[in-house]
Amino acid sequence: MTAQRPSLTRYAWISIAAASATILLKLAAYLMTGSVGLLSDAVESVVNLFGAVMALGMLSWAAQAADDKHPSGHGKAEYFSSGTEGALIILAAGGIAVTAIERLLHPRPLEQIGLGLAVSVVASAINLVVARILLSAGRRHNSITLEADGRHLLTDVVTSAGVVLGIGLVMATGWSVLDPIVALLVSANIVWTGIALIRRSVDGLMDVGLPEEEQKMIERAMAAFRAKGVAFHALRTRQAAAQRFISVHMLVPGDWTVHDAHHLAEDFEQELGQVLGEANITTHLEPIEDENSFHGEAAQAAPADGVE
Repeated sequence: MTAQRPSLTRYAWISIAAASATILLKLAAYLMTGSVGLLSDAVESVVNLFGAVMALGMLSWAAQAADDKHPSGHGKAEYFSSGTEGALIILAAGGIAVTAIERLLHPRPLEQIGLGLAVSVVASAINLVVARILLSAGRRHNSITLEADGRHLLTDVVTSAGVVLGIGLVMATGWSVLDPIVALLVSANIVWTGIALIRRSVDGLMDVGLPEEEQKMIERAMAAFRAKGVAFHALRTRQAAAQRFISVHMLVPGDWTVHDAHHLAEDFEQELGQVLGEANITTHLEPIEDENSFHGEAAQAAPADGVE
């Protein structure tokens, strides 16, 4: 039960266009004001651009159909994109921190603050719109790459809001030291985002199971079939970017015909497909009366019916 995944590269191109525009706007804002906070904002947009280019390549790769060398498809390529973006975010945060510390040691007054802030706000508005588009598409297509890119852009919006607030305080108080302090806080927030992206990418590469909510959906589907004299065990699930993989042993009465058992298994797979959406589902039929059906490493590892 697999379907060809639609190409999501158009969203990567939107992200690339947004990153390019915001880099120019934020760099202009920095040159106008000399604010290290705005410089940190511009650096994060450069990371956005690298991340979007990486996402374009990985989404193109992930959209390829399964082949002899990759029978489960290429979906895991997305984790390389989100992991790389997480690492780039952390590197950018380090650069921001270094610049902010240097400005703390050697403060200087800001210039043309009002115009610089206006340009920064326009750039943030672009990021906010694009972030909402990417997050919506990421949830709809279950794409960690689009979700990572969207969350990064949202982080950028929050970063920009912090920078604007900091520069506003500089305007109100005349304390130039607030500018690098805000940049250091921005750096810490960026590190947190990068670590979260890397952790999720590692989970995906390690074949993490489906979320608890989806596990409960599977359990409810199995409960309906148990009423028909069917038992289940050795349930295993994993998530590979947008692809879900489910395998389970389905135990039926031994006097059933192959035809009847096969059709019931198909009904079960269709039921799972309806509640979960697209999924790669494998059912293994066994006679319920045979003790050997409950033996083996798979059965002992995950007995879905509480039977070992």
